[in-house]
Amino acid sequence: MSRALVVIDVQNEYFQGRLPIYNTETSLPNILKAMDHARARGIPIAVIQHTNLLKDAVTFRKGSPEWELHPEVAKRPHDVLIEKNMPGSFTGTELENWLRNKGVDTVVIAGYMAHLCCDTTSRQAVHLGFSVEFLADATGTIPLKTDWGELSAEELHRNVLIIQAARFSKVLRTADWVEQAVSVQH
Repeated sequence: MSRALVVIDVQNEYFQGRLPIYNTETSLPNILKAMDHARARGIPIAVIQHTNLLKDAVTFRKGSPEWELHPEVAKRPHDVLIEKNMPGSFTGTELENWLRNKGVDTVVIAGYMAHLCCDTTSRQAVHLGFSVEFLADATGTIPLKTDWGELSAEELHRNVLIIQAARFSKVLRTADWVEQAVSVQH
């Protein structure tokens, strides 16, 4: 099994912007733990950064302080930085080619938002033939309200994890992933 860690959209927008993630006090340390572990074990790391292409964008506007990667993620080594403009990290990017060139067969998902970019990227990965590991405590989201109802961030995150575990991913806690990755990575 050859893994790559994909760290999705850990940007200031979720910490000091308009979209505060509910569990950053636990998810961010776990994202950093996963990055540090991956680096120590030679597991390639792709950092994904979302850019909103709308001219009058109020979130993820390129060059804004909120668009920047969280400083703790930015200062950690990674193998590739990929800018995306859609929820899925594979859409319109070189992520698939990069993973295939690295011989990766398993994508490990960490980052934000669990219900949107992480979930979409996981589903895309499965459709492309990759196995997926989804780090439950290294992902997070926001409350969601639509005309169809509303979910707290905790409920939404839990629902995403249940759906991921039902079909798309092996859902793991970061500590369990670290333990597992030690025993099976080259």
